[in-house]
Amino acid sequence: MRTFWNTTHGLHTLDQWQPNCWVQVTCPTADDSQYLQNELGIPDYFLDDIADTEERARYDYDDGWILIILRIPYVKEVKSRTPYTTIPLGIILKGDVCITVCYFETNLMIDFVTYQQKRGVGFTDSVDMVFRLFLSTAVWFLKRLKQINARIEGAKQHLDRKVDNADLIALSRLQDSLTYFATSIRGNETLLSKLKFKLPVDELDADLIEDVSIEMNQARETTGIYSNILESTMDTYANIINNNTSVVMKTLTIISMFLMVPTLVASFFGMNLVNGMEASPVGFILAIVLSIALTALFWWYAKRKAWL
Repeated sequence: MRTFWNTTHGLHTLDQWQPNCWVQVTCPTADDSQYLQNELGIPDYFLDDIADTEERARYDYDDGWILIILRIPYVKEVKSRTPYTTIPLGIILKGDVCITVCYFETNLMIDFVTYQQKRGVGFTDSVDMVFRLFLSTAVWFLKRLKQINARIEGAKQHLDRKVDNADLIALSRLQDSLTYFATSIRGNETLLSKLKFKLPVDELDADLIEDVSIEMNQARETTGIYSNILESTMDTYANIINNNTSVVMKTLTIISMFLMVPTLVASFFGMNLVNGMEASPVGFILAIVLSIALTALFWWYAKRKAWL
């Protein structure tokens, strides 16, 4: 789906492409790809690069085309091993052509459009729009990090209940998400440092770049903090699971030892040997009493040694 936006006086849609408008392409179809390549003339290979979810943040210049890939946060709506991840957003600039391409529909782009419409002033130029996309990306990284932290805090509140492997698996998936975030944020920061010298930056853009740098730095540090907290929480979970296992094994061992005492007495009296109790009418009762006495003695000894 492609949308044409007029960016000079606020953000509003157009029926067709006009010079200096913003072409937003989301989840491009075959028709969208043909339009971008045939009508606007963008390099076809770059669309394939954007479609690769593992593509790193980078900047290229090809025959007058400025080709930028920015990593943005994305939440998978379906159950996944990594609920929070990052995906590439392609930004394509050349003269009066300004295009963004993303193969996923994201809350970031919806919020970006809504916020710019509320501002009502549009963009000064395509460079201004690029750095505002960087700023929005940093802000959304922080939003997603808050959601991840809320999940971590929820897991910490459940430490007093029974812990199983499912809890550790859920935390491990969050750890994967934080790893993706950390890698993408570092890549975006490197890309931002390059674009400061590759794009025509004016004084207003310089102020915006400084804001972006601050937000990116905060997102990177926050990711590191939450990673440390999550790692500590996972260690605590693992220790609790190990402790619970030890308690169970201790309980089973003590039960086995208690059962061993009467079993030993019964085995002794049950041997096919002469022991003087074969014809005694109190032989069975004596065996029972002896078993109970020895078991009570072992229980007293176990209590004294704090085994129970």
